[in-house]
Amino acid sequence: MFQCSRGASFAQMLMKDLPVKPGLTEAYRPPSAPSISHGQGKDVFCQQVNNALTPAPAGKPKMSPKWVIDKYKRGETHAVSLLHQLAQILQFHLEMKETVTTGNVTRLYFAFCAVIDGVEYKTGMGITKKDARQKAAELALQDLLPTLEGPTSVLPEASDAPPPLPVKEGPSISEVYPCRVNRERKNFGNLQILHAVRNQLFKLMNNHLEFYAQAGTTAAFILQTSSGCEVVALGTGNFNIKESCSAESSGRTVLDSHAVVTARRSLMRFLYRHLLMFYSKTANLTEKSIFQQSSDGSSSFLSLKGSITLHLYVNQLPKGAAQIPSRLNLNPLSISAWQVNNEMSLHLSVEGKVFSVFSSAYDQSASRAVSMSATDKISQWQVLGYQGALLSHFIEPIYVDSILVGDSCCSDTRGMEMSVSQRAEGITSQLPVYYCMIRPRISLVSSVATNSADGGQLTHGINWSEGDSSLEVVDGLQGKTIEESPFKSGSALASRLCKAAMLHRFKMVAKEAQRPDLLAATSYREAKGMAKAYQEAKRVLRAYLLQQGFGLWLVKPSVGEFSN
Repeated sequence: MFQCSRGASFAQMLMKDLPVKPGLTEAYRPPSAPSISHGQGKDVFCQQVNNALTPAPAGKPKMSPKWVIDKYKRGETHAVSLLHQLAQILQFHLEMKETVTTGNVTRLYFAFCAVIDGVEYKTGMGITKKDARQKAAELALQDLLPTLEGPTSVLPEASDAPPPLPVKEGPSISEVYPCRVNRERKNFGNLQILHAVRNQLFKLMNNHLEFYAQAGTTAAFILQTSSGCEVVALGTGNFNIKESCSAESSGRTVLDSHAVVTARRSLMRFLYRHLLMFYSKTANLTEKSIFQQSSDGSSSFLSLKGSITLHLYVNQLPKGAAQIPSRLNLNPLSISAWQVNNEMSLHLSVEGKVFSVFSSAYDQSASRAVSMSATDKISQWQVLGYQGALLSHFIEPIYVDSILVGDSCCSDTRGMEMSVSQRAEGITSQLPVYYCMIRPRISLVSSVATNSADGGQLTHGINWSEGDSSLEVVDGLQGKTIEESPFKSGSALASRLCKAAMLHRFKMVAKEAQRPDLLAATSYREAKGMAKAYQEAKRVLRAYLLQQGFGLWLVKPSVGEFSN
C-alpha cells in the first residue's frame, strides 16, 4: 500500500537519519508459525493451532488487552511496555523505528515512531533515545487505544495466553500469524514481479541476442492484478544525448535515454494505447482498457481500475542521490553541510556522468546537453505522477506502489529511501487536488541480468511496451534510432519515444475523447501548458526542493514549439 508522507526538511534529515546502526531498531516479532508437513490434513492443522494456544499452567498472571491497558492508565506501566504487551497478546508486528525529526527543530533531538503491521504512527522526539521511544509510544497509543476500547470493539477476556481464535474449519495461517503472512505476501508479490520482468526480457532478447549487452541496465513497469503480473513497459540505457542540437526544436530527438526514463516514456505509450481503447466505440475494447470513469461522476478524469497497481523494477540503482554511500553518516557534528549538500542534492546528468547541482566540476558549456538525474526524475514522478503533463488532461496522477531494486552491487536502499521518499516529505498539503507525495515500498531483489563490460554497446538503449511487435534500439548519445534497430519509424530515424510522436498520440486521444479545446493547441509546449493543475504541482515541487536546500531544478531553454 502507499504510505503518506509527513513533513521533513533537508535540515531535519541531517539530525538523525543515515545510517541506522545495529541495535538502533527495536522490533517484536511473533513466534514462528507451527510447522505443517506437506500432506497433513485439516484436523492435524487444527490440533497444532490449539496446542500453540493451550493455556499455560495455573499460577501464571492472566493477561488480556483490557487488563494491561488498565495497568497503563493507573500508571503501573509505561507506554513502550504496553505496546509490546499488546503486540504479544494481539499478535501484531511492532517496531520502534528510529526516524527523522519533524518541524523546525533547532537542536539535536532523537526521533522514533511506532510501526504496527507496516503502519507508521506519529513521530516522537526526545533529548535521549529512551525519551523519544517513550513519546513515540504515547503518540501511537493515542490513536490505537480508541480503536481497542471503542463501542464496536470486543477485547478478549483475560486468559493465561493469547486468546484462541474461533474455529470453523480450522483457523487460517493469516488469522493466527498476520505479520508473517503479510511478509510472505510481500515476498511472493516481489517474486511474481521479478519473474514477469525476467521472462519478458528474455522473450525480447531471445530473437535479438546482438543487443543482450543492454540488458544489464533494464528498468520496467509492471501492472499487478488479482490474476498476476504483466510487464507493460521496458527500457534500457545509460546515457543522455551528447550535444544540444537544433534537431530538438523539431521534437524528433530523444534527449535522455537512461533506462528508467526510457521505460517511463514506454509506459506513456502504453497509457495512450489504453486511452484509445477506452474511448473507442467498441464495448469489448473499452472493457479491456485499464481505465475507468469515476463511479460517482465526481471526477472528469479517468483512473486506473481499482484492482490494478503499478510497480517499477530497476536493475541498477538510478544515478544521482539514490547512490549515496550507505556508510555515509549524516551527523552534523562530523560532516560538513557542503558534503551533505553534494550527496543529497539534486543532480545533473551529462553524457552518462552525474554531478551535484552545487558542484563546479562539470563543464557548463552551452553546447553540451544536460538533464536531471534519474533519481531526481523518480522523485518528481512520485509527486506529479508517471503520466506526464499531456496525459494529465485525461487521467488522474498515476503512482507506483513499489520500487524493486535488482542491483547486485547494492547492499541497502538507504539512499533511495532518502532521495525518493524523504526529500519531498510534507509537500502534499501544498499541492493541487489529485496530487500528493507517495512513498513507494522499496525492496532489494535479485537481478534479472548481469551488467556487461562492453562499454561501447551500452551507449545504445532499447525500448518496448505491451502491444509492440518488436523492440526499438536508440543511440543514447545521438537521440536517434540506429539503422540496425528491429523497429524503425522511418528514414529520419526518429524514435517512437520522441516528443513529436507523443504529441501525435495526444491528438489522437483528444480527438477520440471529443476534446476540441485540446485539439486547438498549436504546439507541444502549449498543450503541456494547458495542464494547469500539473504545471502548478510542478512549480510547487521545485520551489519546495529549493527551499529545503536540495538545489535548483534545471530549467531547459524554451523548446517544444513544434506541432504535428
